[in-house]
Amino acid sequence: MSQNIPTHFVQQYTTNLQLLLQQKGSRLRSAVMEQTHVGKQAVAVDQIGVTNAAKRVGRYQPLTPVDIPTDRRWVFPTDYDWNDLIDNFDKLRLLVDPQSAYVQSAIAALGRSIDDEIITAFFGTAKTGENGSTSTTFPASQEVSNDVGGTDTDLNLAKLKKAREILMANEVDPDEQLFVAITAKQHTALLNETQAVSLDYTNRPALVDGKITAFMGFNFIHTERLSITASDRSVPAWAKSGMHLGLWGDIRTDVRQRADLSSLPWQVYAEGTFGATRTEEKKIVKIICREA
Repeated sequence: MSQNIPTHFVQQYTTNLQLLLQQKGSRLRSAVMEQTHVGKQAVAVDQIGVTNAAKRVGRYQPLTPVDIPTDRRWVFPTDYDWNDLIDNFDKLRLLVDPQSAYVQSAIAALGRSIDDEIITAFFGTAKTGENGSTSTTFPASQEVSNDVGGTDTDLNLAKLKKAREILMANEVDPDEQLFVAITAKQHTALLNETQAVSLDYTNRPALVDGKITAFMGFNFIHTERLSITASDRSVPAWAKSGMHLGLWGDIRTDVRQRADLSSLPWQVYAEGTFGATRTEEKKIVKIICREA
C-alpha cells in the first residue's frame, strides 16, 4: 500500500457564502412615515391643535377668533457607517468573490440601525417647539400595564383590546393602518390565545403556517430588538402617522480598491444618516409584557 496516496487527496471548498442568522435589513421602515431632510435638524410635522366651534347666541354678534394652538415636532439625524476590507491575497485563495456577500451584510446592518432609531423614538423623549428646545416625554396614560388580562402577563387579547381602546378614544383615524411590533415571546403568547388562532374569530388560519400576521385590526411585525427591563418587554402599538423616519442620507454602498494599502485590498463601505421621532403621543401605545 503506497504511503504517498494522501498527497493526491482533493481539498474542496464551498463556492457559496451565506450570511449567518440575522435580521436582514429594516422591518419597521414600511410601517412609519418617512421623508428626506437636510440641515442639522428638521421639522417632522407641524401640528395643529384642537378647537371648538362657538354657539351663536344672537344675530350680528362680533366674531371672536378661535386662536388655533400650533406646535412642531422635530427629528435629528444620526450618522452610521460600516466598512471592511478584502485582501487581494485572500481573494486569490477563494473560489468565490466575497464582495457581494459583504455588501449584503453592510446593508442589513444599516437596516437594523434604522429599526433601532425607530424603536428608541417610540417611547423616548421627543423634541417639540419652535426650535426643538422643549422635551416631551411619553405619557403614562398611553401605557397598558403587565397586569391587564392577568397578573404579570405577556401579550394577550385583553392588552390588545385595551391598546385599541386607547387609540380609538384618542380619535385615531379608523381607516389608518395600525401596527404592533412583537418578539418571538409575544408571538408565542398570542398563539395561546384561542381567539387569535380559531377560525371562529379570524379567517386567517394561523396554525397552518404558524404565524399570526394580523388580528383585531393590528398588523404584527416581528423583531427581536425591542427593549426589555428586567422581565418587562416594552411592546409598541401605533398608527402609521404616529411615527416619522427622517432621511438625510439613505443607505449607500461603495466598493473600491484601496491603492494606499499594501496588497491593494478591496474596501466595502456603506453609510446612512437618519433619525426618527414620534409625531404625536396619542398615536402610540406602550404595552408592557411580562416575559416568563
